[in-house]
Amino acid sequence: MLGTMFAPQGPTFRELAVQALSSVERGYDLLAPKFDHTPFRTPDRVLTPVSRALHRLGPFDSGLDLCCGTGAGMDVLRQVCRERVTGVDISAGMLSVARTRERVTATAPRVEWVRADARALPFEPVFDLAVSFGAFGHFLPRERPELFAQVHAVLRPGGQFVFPIGAPARPGSAGYWTLLAFDSVMRVRNALWRPEFVMYYRTFRLAEVRAELAQAGFDVQLQALPELGSRPDGSPRCRLVVATRAW
Repeated sequence: MLGTMFAPQGPTFRELAVQALSSVERGYDLLAPKFDHTPFRTPDRVLTPVSRALHRLGPFDSGLDLCCGTGAGMDVLRQVCRERVTGVDISAGMLSVARTRERVTATAPRVEWVRADARALPFEPVFDLAVSFGAFGHFLPRERPELFAQVHAVLRPGGQFVFPIGAPARPGSAGYWTLLAFDSVMRVRNALWRPEFVMYYRTFRLAEVRAELAQAGFDVQLQALPELGSRPDGSPRCRLVVATRAW
């Protein structure tokens, strides 16, 4: 099964097990050298339509990639931001890899990498755009209001917080049972083992997220990403959440 999910350069089963029994920070430090060869990296088929949508929303002067990992989302920000892009992540290992793969050109915006907890961002309101890709499962539902308040605080008035969100798996489908099994195993692991490794796939629900963003002071709009297809009922498989700082 691992062979169908990971490239040959990816982590071994033993390495994944060690990561899973670590904290989030330590686990990603260990995984960082091979992270780009795993399915956990946001794929280009998601990044590309998000980049197109941001081009329509922009241009922007400064951008923030929240929980940037090895920098896949930073590549998107470089395309739509003119002056400055900043990647923030709690894992020093992920940031180290991101720095080594950074591409520098004469016309690129200035790039910064900052190690920090997304729940305590060390910035003034200096960003026009904040993005995040695939990181929200690392935050418990009770942590999201503070997370969204932090993003609101580092955006300029009128700044936008943008991220893709996939439609939930249809109840009874293979994807539904796979995600349910993963979350169940993770809950058992965290009940029996310390430190916790927080990663849940079924806790980031659109209706709840919209309400929490509104409470944090955002005006929230949704855009379909048609390149990622439709469900059998015609609804999009993935939407872009565009949350604009209202005050």
